[in-house]
Parts: sequence; structure tokens; C-alpha cells
Amino acid sequence: MYTSLLTEKDANGYRTTLCQRQLQDLPQGDVTVAIDYSSLNYKDALAITGKGPIVRSFPMVPGIDFSGTVTESTHPVWKAGDRVILTGWGVGEKHPGGLAQMARVNGNWLVALPENATTWQAMAIGTAGLTAMLCVAALERNGITPQAGTVLVTGASGGVGSFAVALLSRLGYNVTASTGRTTESEWLTTLGASAVISRDELSNPGKPLQKERWAAVIDTVGSHTLANACASVQYGGVVAACGMAQGMDFPATVAPFILRGVTLAGVDSVMIPLAQRQDAWQRLTRLLDNALLESLATTYPLAETISLADKLFAGEIRGRAVISCR
Repeated sequence: MYTSLLTEKDANGYRTTLCQRQLQDLPQGDVTVAIDYSSLNYKDALAITGKGPIVRSFPMVPGIDFSGTVTESTHPVWKAGDRVILTGWGVGEKHPGGLAQMARVNGNWLVALPENATTWQAMAIGTAGLTAMLCVAALERNGITPQAGTVLVTGASGGVGSFAVALLSRLGYNVTASTGRTTESEWLTTLGASAVISRDELSNPGKPLQKERWAAVIDTVGSHTLANACASVQYGGVVAACGMAQGMDFPATVAPFILRGVTLAGVDSVMIPLAQRQDAWQRLTRLLDNALLESLATTYPLAETISLADKLFAGEIRGRAVISCR
């Protein structure tokens, strides 16, 4: 037997419960993992509460990421005792996920835990940290260096945003953090932000072209915030877009792209190739020390995950919520 969250939808409605399951309930796959830690991401909260169409089939174990130890494997790369990380690949959406004590998955989806990291550190970073690192890499690929100017991070108090602030700062960039929780200004400054602005400066409809303020932007919010970010980027700047906390819409014009040569770079962490994942995880574990991760993440037991989902929507969770599945 093992403990798991389970999301169901039937004649009795949509619900997520904590339950006991049998090992034969595990899905098909060539690697079985004893999970140490998972985390609560925006997608997970949508899946748990039913506030978004995340789950594709029922019943479903939510949880888009996890870290743990291989217990059984018929995959040529993995053997019992290997420590692994999984993020993305539709886990927790189409394939049972990480908010459980056990998982069985396709071994091609796994990444080896870097030697200098623990399974807790991996989920303190998790999908949010991985996404932030991919956003930074998108800026780098498009020629944005620390000398280019200030980088804006929107949704900076959230998981991806807080990691983006920390990573950019450690790489030598000057960072301005935008947040709806200005009470977190001191915390964001300790992460490396040189300035903190209210999300109200960006979240309302704005002009197609605005004053050039930023060399680049990492946007986790979408909607009017993303449109205003694009409109206020310097000539030749880059906007890495990875989230939709404000909305999926993009109420903008082509003006910034054809008059200022702005690049809008979409960032996805779900289906990226293995080589990019491995490189990102190696960089993450080099750049983020344990003291920083402890300031970014809070650990909760699996039994509290369901109640945490509503707190995430209410903006009451700072940084990362790591879920202990032991």
C-alpha cells in the first residue's frame, strides 16, 4: 500500500482526496520510483481544485514533478538505487503524477539527480526553478548580457518569478521585480532585486509603445502585463514568456516587434529535450545554494496539499511549496 492524492470526476462531482492505494494501481512504465518529495505548482492547484482543465483522464494522481529513488527498473539507463528527478511530460495531467509515495513512469522522462544535490533541493527548485532557468537561457541565447541593462521579472513573489530574480542576480544582471505583494519587497531584495515595483504599473491596458525601460523581461503573468512588458522593452530587447497568472490573452499590437525589433520568446518546460534539461539542472544546482533554497521554499506534508491549493490561488504562498511524500 502507498499514500496518494487522487483526483476523480464522476456522477458525484469533481474531488481530490488523500487515499491509500495498492502497488498494482500504479500505471504502466519501465521505472518505479519511491518518491521523497513533490511540490505544489499552479498547474497542480488547478488540477486539485478543478479550477482549470488540467486533468485529461480520471482518476488521476496530480503532481507535475517529483524526486526520489528508483526501486525497480527494466529501462537500460536506470537501476534500483538511482536518484532521479521528473518534471513535465504530461505527468499529473495525462499520466499519474508525483503527489504520492510511489510512481511508475517512462524512464526516458527522468533526469539523474546531480551529485551535489539532495532530493529535497531538487523539489525546492522543481518545475518553477527549471522554468526560470530556461527563461534565463532564452535571454542569453538572444544576446542579453548583464551589460545590456535592467531585466524586469513579473510575478516575482511566485515560484518561477522568485527563482528568476535569484538566478539573474547571481549571474550579474540588474533586476527589477514586479509583484502584487509589495509587502514582500524586502524578501525580493534579499533574493537580488535592486528595485521592486507594484504590478499595478503593468497590469492595466496600456499604450502599444511606451517608454523604453527594460533590456529584457521574464514574464510569468501574461495578459496586459505581458503586453505592457513588450511595449516598454528597449530596442532589440527580449521578452521570455512562460506563464498566464493574469490570463491567457495577449492584448497587444505588433508595434514593439516591428518598430523596436523586440523578440518574444516562448518558454516551455514540459516537453523540452533531455539535453536541455540536464544542462539546466546542472546550472541550477551550481547557482542555488542550500541557504537560498531554504529561503525560497517551505516544506509541507502530503496530507496538507489539498488545503494549500486554495492558498496558492489567494497569493498566500511565498516562493515554493515542497511536499514531503515520505
